[in-house]
Amino acid sequence: MNYTESVNFLLTLGRELAAPSHARATKFELTNIRALAARMENPQNKFRSIHIAGTNGKGSTAAMMESVLRRAGYRTGLYTSPHLESINERIRIDGISVSDEEFAAAFTRLHALIEQMLGAGQLAAHPTFFECVTAMAFDIFARAEVEFAVLEVGLGGRLDSTNLVIPEVSVITQIHFDHESFLGHSIAEIAGEKAGIIKHGVTVVSAADNPDAIRVIRHRAEQMAAPLIEIDSTYQVNAPSSEDGFYAAEITANDAPTITLKPSLAGRYQLRNAITALAVARVLASRGFHVSDSHIEAGIAGVSWPGRIERIQERPAVFLDGSHNPSGARELAAFWHDHLADRRIHLVYGSVRDKSVDEIAGLLFPLAASVIVTAPRQPRALSAEALAEELEKGTVAEKEIAQWRRRLAAGHGKFSDLAETGA
Repeated sequence: MNYTESVNFLLTLGRELAAPSHARATKFELTNIRALAARMENPQNKFRSIHIAGTNGKGSTAAMMESVLRRAGYRTGLYTSPHLESINERIRIDGISVSDEEFAAAFTRLHALIEQMLGAGQLAAHPTFFECVTAMAFDIFARAEVEFAVLEVGLGGRLDSTNLVIPEVSVITQIHFDHESFLGHSIAEIAGEKAGIIKHGVTVVSAADNPDAIRVIRHRAEQMAAPLIEIDSTYQVNAPSSEDGFYAAEITANDAPTITLKPSLAGRYQLRNAITALAVARVLASRGFHVSDSHIEAGIAGVSWPGRIERIQERPAVFLDGSHNPSGARELAAFWHDHLADRRIHLVYGSVRDKSVDEIAGLLFPLAASVIVTAPRQPRALSAEALAEELEKGTVAEKEIAQWRRRLAAGHGKFSDLAETGA
């Protein structure tokens, strides 16, 4: 198949998140991806890997870690999701998205294999979109002879298709509410799914700060005899500063020299992601891998990761941000408060159907001078009309509606065409 045919075929496949709300994690299992990997001679075992799960921060942390390894001289692979513009973004080698030709060739190989396995009764059903793309990433990385691949979990961890690898380090970023219908309705349940990536004897770096999540991760690490490094008890942040929304700090640990981290990504939360990447890199260094503090500083300072409070225009200032859960919305609101407090914010907002729209709206909309509701161009999108209807039902918290009223009464802007929402 050519590239267009490959992408179109992938887009017709079953989507994991299209399952009904009661599906929970039982919708996911590893049978298909294990069978595919076995027939492909387990390409995931032909390179070293870093495996990253979490609710927020895992993509940024993965990008930072790949950047560090690349600057240390390693040939790298990076597998992340979702993509922003092109599906090729999900699979990168040495920081560059695979070409259309490489992508099409990988899918053509996989498609032929799947057809053979289906015909022989070796697969219960056709693999899903994510299973296929994950198998393609494993194959591409193995053929490219990458030395390290940084793999971001797609959803959860325990039953995620990436969870075939035995990594050098397992990483868990912060854990908050998201995808509750699949992962559970408590932090402990969600943390249990994320902690499912922990392997026997493999060091875990955890950036979790919720007490329930910390407890679950500690218990799982103990069960698996996996050494656990918690960044909050290991690293101290000194002399933090910010310039135009970009943060920097000196980071110290009891048994290591001070290092200065200056993430090239805006937002104070990126400093936490940078410390997580630092912790992972130092685990590798302690095992003899050639990763120095200068590689860490340069990799984190030079990372590129679009769509995270990304400034795409100066005058007027225009930012793009992919926040899609309440925790991410809180961080975005904090950025507005810290760096745009004297500016009128005009918010363009769209969402997919399975997100906490009312809570996100309650956090962001009262801070904006105007809001335009829209819809992303993808199958799970919540239409602008449906979004407006949800808000008109008064689903946003009453205290936020009261705040809107105060802002409107004081003449501090309008809520676009929905100015009377909830009033």
